[in-house]
Amino acid sequence: YFLVLALCLLLLLSGCSTFLKSDTQSLEIGKDTISADATHTAAVKKDGTVLVVGESPYYGTNDAAEWTDIVAVSSDDNHIVGLKKDGTVVAVGNNNYQQCDVGTWKNITEIATGDFFTIGLKNDGTVVFTGNNIDNIENV
Repeated sequence: YFLVLALCLLLLLSGCSTFLKSDTQSLEIGKDTISADATHTAAVKKDGTVLVVGESPYYGTNDAAEWTDIVAVSSDDNHIVGLKKDGTVVAVGNNNYQQCDVGTWKNITEIATGDFFTIGLKNDGTVVFTGNNIDNIENV
């Protein structure tokens, strides 16, 4: 419990309190401002940058620190994905199944990650997918 408390305190002190408030600035940031998995937590700060706390064997916590204009994040143990304000997507981490190959994605409104895959919802309602399709997720 101490670790969770320390993480929440760190997020609040780092400017990630928008997900705890119901004000207009938090609405501008996006609804998916925090994502957690077994090894780390990623959060979108008020200024559109990303803070990652914890560690991953596949990427450093500073790899997402250079991202700007982020409105949402999604992560799993293998990679982290950020949705930018302009509808493009960025990713870092293990790319063994091409789950980080999102550089050409455009007009994305929502993102999600899972074990070795990334999914994006486009503004026209279509879905894009990259990564391991072992569970036939792409065909949903």
